[in-house]
Amino acid sequence: MNFKAITILAAATFTVSSLVSCSSDDDSVNDLSYEVPSTYQFERNGETSVNFSGQTQRIKMLAEFDAYSKNQAGYPDFDAQKVVDMFSNSNNPFADDELNNSGKQLRNKTAASADYFSANTVEANEIKTTFDALFVEMGTVATQYETTGAPGVAGSVDAGKRLVNGGGLEINQAIIKGLMGACFMDQALNNYLSTTVLDETKLANDAGTLEDGANYTTMEHKWDEAYGYVFGYTTTNTDGSVKKYYWESYMNTVNGNPYFEGVTDNIKNAFIKGRAAIVNKDYTTRNEQIQVIKQNLSVIGAVRAVYYLHEGKELLSTDELATIKSFHALSEAYGFIAGLRFTNNPATNAPYFTGEEVNGMLESLTGGENGFWDMDYTSNAADAVSAQIAQRFGFTVEQAITEGGSH
Repeated sequence: MNFKAITILAAATFTVSSLVSCSSDDDSVNDLSYEVPSTYQFERNGETSVNFSGQTQRIKMLAEFDAYSKNQAGYPDFDAQKVVDMFSNSNNPFADDELNNSGKQLRNKTAASADYFSANTVEANEIKTTFDALFVEMGTVATQYETTGAPGVAGSVDAGKRLVNGGGLEINQAIIKGLMGACFMDQALNNYLSTTVLDETKLANDAGTLEDGANYTTMEHKWDEAYGYVFGYTTTNTDGSVKKYYWESYMNTVNGNPYFEGVTDNIKNAFIKGRAAIVNKDYTTRNEQIQVIKQNLSVIGAVRAVYYLHEGKELLSTDELATIKSFHALSEAYGFIAGLRFTNNPATNAPYFTGEEVNGMLESLTGGENGFWDMDYTSNAADAVSAQIAQRFGFTVEQAITEGGSH
């Protein structure tokens, strides 16, 4: 991925303990003059005032791409153009006609936040073009499903379970984790939770002016849209359990790590408290919750990047089959690292890593002639990148790789 850097302020760090101490689920709720509900449910005149349907549709689009692009049984009939069209929602690419007719797409919301890209269209276009190329490459790699992957040769690895390019990169994972950052996180943290964006609607919110034909103010809706990119879609598994997607899923995984326990409640409660604050025109509390969400959500991808780098390196230390299995973990790490460009450090309103720094980390991992194929257990590239990420975010590598949550 080629995420060109822009000049930003240096990112400040925080400690793991600050994740929990920033929680909005504390006694300060009792100091407010209004009620904060226990769940994200808000009504006006007896009807819900919450709407994040567009975010649900985009999560479903990525989920359908995910299912289609790793459906091994379907590869003989794989439609490479369909994959490309899924990014821009062109030519009715989805099995779900609701998505085809939604007027929504992933591409136009990628690298499109007000805070990071409204005055930085050159980088925004480069990032979109990078994803365009990845979707094209996904289609190309999929046509090689009968070929056994090897250094410099795209094809199937891990007993046909995974498709990789000639560098061992699983394009499916690079796209999914990459768009979790470049689309979902960027829109949530740097657009809909932008104080600049929200304050543009302050007068209308103060007056209680509802959007035409809707039951919410514009500020309420923008907050809902940020919430939707995190919590906007679930399905029910055959055993009756609830399947969660993308940021909500990985958030819960990180929450299972004892060093990061509480991160889910921090994010969820801050969204609830911030929404209640908007209803009650309490913008000081709203802004406090924005900082909680930005800090806590940003750390999720960082922890998982370090975790998967460690997992991939550990697999490299055993036999050849395990080495091939490592490509999946390393590809997940690759996507999460790319997403660090779209995190938001509330102390600076800038990403924890610049695009240039992200490119440097990715290049150190894949810069050899044959990418991941050239890595071995003695290579310090994975260790160096892990340490760089951990240091910037203020946790240790050992804390990030502690078991307790899995995905």
